[in-house]
Amino acid sequence: MTPVCARLVLAALLALMAAACQTDDLPPQPRFISFAPDDGIAVPMSTAAAQSAPAAPARNSERQYFIEFRSRYALSYGHSYVVFGRATETGEMINPEVAGLHPASNSPVPYVLGHIIPVPAETGWSDGDLEEEYRSASWRVMLNEDEYNKVVAYIRKLQSSSVTWNATVYNCNAFVGSIARFMGYRTPSKWLRSQQFITKLREMNTDDNTTLSSAAAGFRRE
Repeated sequence: MTPVCARLVLAALLALMAAACQTDDLPPQPRFISFAPDDGIAVPMSTAAAQSAPAAPARNSERQYFIEFRSRYALSYGHSYVVFGRATETGEMINPEVAGLHPASNSPVPYVLGHIIPVPAETGWSDGDLEEEYRSASWRVMLNEDEYNKVVAYIRKLQSSSVTWNATVYNCNAFVGSIARFMGYRTPSKWLRSQQFITKLREMNTDDNTTLSSAAAGFRRE
């Protein structure tokens, strides 16, 4: 490694260490579920209660699919991603899938370099994504089959075109934000910590954290 590269890597590592030492993350936030804007609410649930989440109202019975914006804790500033699939009447996930942007390696080296230059990326599951002990925030939006298929088609397209990761230019928040904007939602800054990003995303698109915004209603009328 050349002296210049070594200095760049050292600078990135120091920045990463500084981020890891921040204490901005909060304890795990309540889970939220949103249904259609005309007949549902965003319901805060404790971790225990979420294991037996109430079924949607009867007129929402066709909304058996979900897109869940989620963040988890990590050694640095966390990771944001989406979980999607079908849910039971009690809210349990059936064969969920995960989409999220992250370096295509388990080595910390690409992650460090990715704070300077774009590095090869993967867009699927990463370690800890579905483990409850690492969940820091989440917002689930229930969809009918047609709505769900539209979003999943976009996710597949986004995955095929997202080949690099960079901490400042195109990071995990930016990836999740693209999905949210496709669904008609406003999105916060991609430079927030992951837990803050997911929490702010929900707050920006619900009225007093209860009903879906008009932007979401627009997506549903397509």
